[in-house]
Amino acid sequence: MTDTTIAIACDHGGYDLKMQLIPMLEARGLAVLDLGTNSSKSVDYPEFGYAMASTIRDGKTDYGVLCCGSGIGISIAANRYPEVRAALIHDALGAKLCRQHNNANVICFGGRTTGPDVALDCLEIFLDTEFEGGRHERRVEKLSNPT
Repeated sequence: MTDTTIAIACDHGGYDLKMQLIPMLEARGLAVLDLGTNSSKSVDYPEFGYAMASTIRDGKTDYGVLCCGSGIGISIAANRYPEVRAALIHDALGAKLCRQHNNANVICFGGRTTGPDVALDCLEIFLDTEFEGGRHERRVEKLSNPT
C-alpha cells in the first residue's frame, strides 16, 4: 500500500504508540492524516474513533490506524460505521488474517497492551497484505450490509 492517505487517531492511552507509528507510515510514502489527540491529557476515545471512521465514510481515506489504552473502546467506536472494518490486533497472524479474510480497513492497537515493536511489525503486515476475496467476499459484504 503506497501513494495513499491513511488516517490515524488515538486517545491519551494510545498517544505514545501513535507517535511511534507515524514515522514508519511516512517512511513508506503514505500521507498521514493525524486526527489527534496530540498529548497524553485525558480525552474520550469515541470522539477519535468516530473522527477516523468518518474519513473512511466520507471517502477521504481508505485505511486507518487507531490506538487507545486497550484498543477495545476505540475499535468499538470505529465499528459503529458500516464502512469500517476495524480489527484489534495483538500479533502478526491476526494482522495478516484481518486483511486476507476480513478485508479490514482499520487496524487497532492497545497502547498499554501492545509494545511498539509488535505494533510496528503488525502494521507493516497489515499494509502489505491483500484481501483474498473469493469465499470471503460474501461474508465481508454482510459486515457492511446486515440483513
